[in-house]
Amino acid sequence: MESQWGDGGSVGLDDTRLEALSPQPLLTRDYETRPALVYERLRQEHGPVAPVDLLGVPAWLVLGYREALQVLQDNDGFPKGLENWRARSEGRVPADWPLGPSLEVNHILIQGGAGYPPLRTAWDVALKPFQDPRHPQAKRLKAAVTAYADELITLVGQGGKTGVADLSAQFSRPLPLMVASHLLGFPGSQGDDALMDMWRVLDAGPDAEAALERLLATLAELAATKLEKPGDDFPSYLLAAHPDLSLDHLARELFMLLGMTSDHVGILVSNTVVEVISGEGSVRASLSAGMVREAMNRSVMRKPPLVNFVPRFAAEDTPLGNYTIRAGDPVWVSSAAAHADPLFADHVASGTTISTRAHLSWGAGPRQCPARELASTVAAAGVGRLFERFDHLDLALPADQLPWRSSPFMRGLRSLPVRYELSAAPARPSDGPVPKVAEEVLPDQSARQRSSLWRYLTGLIRGGR
Repeated sequence: MESQWGDGGSVGLDDTRLEALSPQPLLTRDYETRPALVYERLRQEHGPVAPVDLLGVPAWLVLGYREALQVLQDNDGFPKGLENWRARSEGRVPADWPLGPSLEVNHILIQGGAGYPPLRTAWDVALKPFQDPRHPQAKRLKAAVTAYADELITLVGQGGKTGVADLSAQFSRPLPLMVASHLLGFPGSQGDDALMDMWRVLDAGPDAEAALERLLATLAELAATKLEKPGDDFPSYLLAAHPDLSLDHLARELFMLLGMTSDHVGILVSNTVVEVISGEGSVRASLSAGMVREAMNRSVMRKPPLVNFVPRFAAEDTPLGNYTIRAGDPVWVSSAAAHADPLFADHVASGTTISTRAHLSWGAGPRQCPARELASTVAAAGVGRLFERFDHLDLALPADQLPWRSSPFMRGLRSLPVRYELSAAPARPSDGPVPKVAEEVLPDQSARQRSSLWRYLTGLIRGGR
């Protein structure tokens, strides 16, 4: 069917099997430094769908916006679930494949089959109190974001009223982790060690494996605590909505929430800050007019945090782009490439205050991210508070020299160096936090000072002097 973006450039189907195509590696140095050029090269050679090699395993990468929507919206034709992967079932995926561990953790983003619908329903029920702005928990969450943001900004200010800071390490990465700890119901600052381990896992360093073991053990202990003594938090609500969840399964769901919330939201905060302080006057104007989410929408259109979604698998032989996708073939949708598809991007107006909502940052269709409103609220509140508290923010490096880190799934800044000037006194948030919110959501100062997260953040201040 013809779309408003044209016919996708179809030139006749190529029936060559994926395994016979000898695709080029995707995750190269070029991809890490200039992914847009890699996507465009693949688009020029193959059209809207391209065969790629993912660390030794062949897969289809969807580059076209129309084709991305087709895959994301067709849960029957392109289901999730590793049990649908033909090469894996036939033993052709190496046991030591580097991406295996992240895909084998069978949580809501990965799971397919009959177990998914009740799990998704439970997630929607458990998240509703935090995503419905009329609910007391949602109001308390937003107030908590403000309190945590203020705490982090005040800590930055200990380095001086003016100075240079890394807003990634000192604000955008710790903020969503602190919020996630609030969502998970960790008492006081006891979740800070888990948050530091989450960082180690996401950074995939030499201690990542040990950190993952500790983190899953910590989350299993938390799950057992919530089963015995429920609270007003996400794991308690999830258990109430899905009583059949085992503690091991609940721990995997909590790991997914912690990981995705922290990395996705942290990148979104950093990218939005860059969008604002390096953008045109209209960008700053929209922020001062209270339109933080418009700046976020522009940011995710240009640089989505989640650049490639976890794989889906063709249910049957299906034409897609210029190729026939065989039943059981892995299909990875690239939101970053789809946003840059000329057949879509040329129809998106630039330089306007109101941005398009057609981005795919949260996915599309029945498996769209269940926590998208929660994540957007946290990011918007954090960015808004940042610009309320700082009189002046400028990049300490040219925008094209900022250091990026890439993975098969995410792309974000390694650091965000800025020159700052704090306002004379903390401004009261425009909507006003609930009374005594800091006392409700922040641990006492002595407990905070003992926490591993706070020792790390304080060390950044001392090290920068």
